[in-house]
Amino acid sequence: MFVIVMKQISWCPEIGPSTVEMRATEFLYIFIVLFALLIIGKAEIYLVTVEGEPIISYRGGDNGFEATAVESDEKIDSTSELVTSYALHLEKKHDMLLGMLFERGTYKKLYSYKHLINGFAVHMSPEQAETLQRAPGVKSVERDWKVRKLTTHTPQFLGLPTGVWPTGGGFDRAGEDIVIGFVDSGIYPHHPSFATHNTEPYGPVPKYRGKCEVDPNTKRNFCNGKIIGAQHFAEGAKAAKAFNPTIDFDSPMDGDGHGSHTAAIAAGNNGIPVRMYGHEFGKASGMAPRARIAVYKALYRLFGGFVSDVVAAIDQAVHDGVDILSLSVGPNSPPATTKTTYLNPFDVTLLAAVKAGIFVAQAAGNGGPFPKTLVSYSPWITSVAAAIDDRRYKNHLTLANGKILAGIGLSPATHANRTFTLVAANDVLLDSSVVKYSPTDCQRPELLNKNLIEGNILLCGYSFNFVVGTASVKKVSETAKSLGAAGFVLAVESVSPGTKFDPVPVGIPGILITDVTKSMDLINYYNISTSRDWTGRVKSFKATGSIGDGLMPILHKSAPQVALFSARGPNIKDFSFQDADLLKPDILAPGALIWAAWSPNGTDEANYVGEGFAMISGTSMAAPHIAGIAALVKQKHPHWSPAAIKSALMTTSTTLDRAGRPLKALQYSETEAMKLVAATPFDCGSGHVSPRAALDPGLIFDAGYEDYLGFLCTTPGIDKNEIKNYTNLPCNYTLSHPSNLNTPSITVAHLVKTQIVTRTVTNVAEEETYMISGRMQPAIAIEVNPPAMTIKPGASRKFTVTLSVRTVTGSYSFGEIWMKGSRGHKVRIPVVSQGYWR
Repeated sequence: MFVIVMKQISWCPEIGPSTVEMRATEFLYIFIVLFALLIIGKAEIYLVTVEGEPIISYRGGDNGFEATAVESDEKIDSTSELVTSYALHLEKKHDMLLGMLFERGTYKKLYSYKHLINGFAVHMSPEQAETLQRAPGVKSVERDWKVRKLTTHTPQFLGLPTGVWPTGGGFDRAGEDIVIGFVDSGIYPHHPSFATHNTEPYGPVPKYRGKCEVDPNTKRNFCNGKIIGAQHFAEGAKAAKAFNPTIDFDSPMDGDGHGSHTAAIAAGNNGIPVRMYGHEFGKASGMAPRARIAVYKALYRLFGGFVSDVVAAIDQAVHDGVDILSLSVGPNSPPATTKTTYLNPFDVTLLAAVKAGIFVAQAAGNGGPFPKTLVSYSPWITSVAAAIDDRRYKNHLTLANGKILAGIGLSPATHANRTFTLVAANDVLLDSSVVKYSPTDCQRPELLNKNLIEGNILLCGYSFNFVVGTASVKKVSETAKSLGAAGFVLAVESVSPGTKFDPVPVGIPGILITDVTKSMDLINYYNISTSRDWTGRVKSFKATGSIGDGLMPILHKSAPQVALFSARGPNIKDFSFQDADLLKPDILAPGALIWAAWSPNGTDEANYVGEGFAMISGTSMAAPHIAGIAALVKQKHPHWSPAAIKSALMTTSTTLDRAGRPLKALQYSETEAMKLVAATPFDCGSGHVSPRAALDPGLIFDAGYEDYLGFLCTTPGIDKNEIKNYTNLPCNYTLSHPSNLNTPSITVAHLVKTQIVTRTVTNVAEEETYMISGRMQPAIAIEVNPPAMTIKPGASRKFTVTLSVRTVTGSYSFGEIWMKGSRGHKVRIPVVSQGYWR
């Protein structure tokens, strides 16, 4: 800014004004600069929408520009002259509007949004934002908000190698030419999960038009055929002064690990050995190992991301022609600036993406097991909950007194048939004054006496530092190894609600004792066995024990189960947390202890710093499972709409575990201990994904852009003008009730007396006769009509579901509708309702 002003001042003598005029001009410019700096100093980022259609819905009439609109579920041809010229026209209008209202240099436009919404992101003062809000042609001005980041075994667990990949030509063809876009923290392109040297060459994908940024440090291209596009979006983060280029990387490079992990889960190469500390934990594979990866980095390691950057990334991904979007990202809370959860720049951008035929999988959130913790709300998005699969890692510590203490630790055993002396960290301090450094965390080897530790098992304490991430199991292992210990034990002495313990791979024998009572058994045995002098100093260490082998997983039939952290319904329709007539989450997929690629640059997970693989948990891991499986469905059925793909996944999902029992969900008991309860649709949606069945669902519940508009226009409390502001369409189409949206689930949050809900099914197989039945918990009566129907290939048929209040219980009732076909297809949808007298 100063450079521009100085240039303008230096040009003044060439014009030839008087000295007084020159001084006046100089002071004027200095005043403008100082004023601009003052404004920018307290500036914020705003997302602005303006009048005029975006590319996806523009039907012509603006200054002679021809129509660029696509029909529902159709891709934009972003290379056409019509699209590029109209895009440039919109961008010029954005610049002109800002230039007319404000002095140049007092604001900064970060992005123009042209494809899915018509608007821009701008960094300006709150006073300027108020002026902008009142300007003709401006429809909405919203302050930017933050978002956060929300596999060796899961392909086998889901039956992909034998049941799904062969139908697509084997793993080396599974997902061929399907492009999955990842809005995440970038990618580590050098990882073997994304390598191309051992694969059949990848040809061009003409429908995809994304670009590949070049690494500013290595000057190497991020793409290789497998990775087909790589871009990053950080203008919002930079304007908010949250961006640090030294750790966040001003490129698509993954500075976190999260983006590489999610990309590998969905589309990583098949058969990649997961090696750490000389042990192979299996071979990793993505769900669709031949699918292409398009990277849209908009998340960063310490702060997550900003909606302005995320919307720009999604807008670009749709422009580029991705088939599927994987979003392991969600808001920190319901949007408070708009009355309804479905109407905000983020969700409306995704609605336009679905209009363009793009399937969107979004992580449901990690706020479980508490109700109404979802951060994925809208019907056009597939919201994914997280399950624990059948693999568990366990270990044990055997004490000389005969007690065997269970724990977790992906570690080798201590030498067979030998026991080792146990020494506690606080008994081997080099100097008693180091207590201020929390030496029992075993994070700093220089504080501990190597002579007393060498050849023994080091006992450490699991403090709050491990919970907040300033201490790590990896560092304990490094400390023990550097001091020559035979192994280590980390004892948890108190547990706060919500603390979850994941096994961490380590290179030496080690175990984490997570049960407080077991930790007390260890401490009592150690204290009884250890003799001390009158000052408390140890005279002799007599406690001994050995650590078992924790490297081999145990496979349980009680899987899948809903993970404790997985966000729960009911879904909410506004920021006052009123219940929505729409079920969320939609579906359950593996999301706990998932092995996949990691970026060695990543520092967010202290236990995996510098590693090439990580085993982590979250709905962030569940969403790319669904994105990858959706790619397999899309490969087999290229013309299916996003709603059709979502329906196929949901109606074929299972509500039974491997032992044939109803799914369970982890929950807290009254004493804040964990317990298993029967899973409801608020925990798992329609159920756990079954990929093989999803390829051949028999019937689908289809819906398109107009249906979603009808849902919005029918939802009570939504301002119709607000809908028009975001969609540029009036409410000409309603459904009489939001529950009539043609989703593969039925939810009536406030059922008074009786309500009739309508659904339409389309046959995507051969002619078949279906028997239809419904069942519900006793408080609500259910009746389905007709009880049977024969449907020809490609034909659609309607049926009705009548729900009636029998008794008011003050809680939800759950049920389901089964459609059983004469050719063996089974279609199931969940039903959720709460009865009221009025």
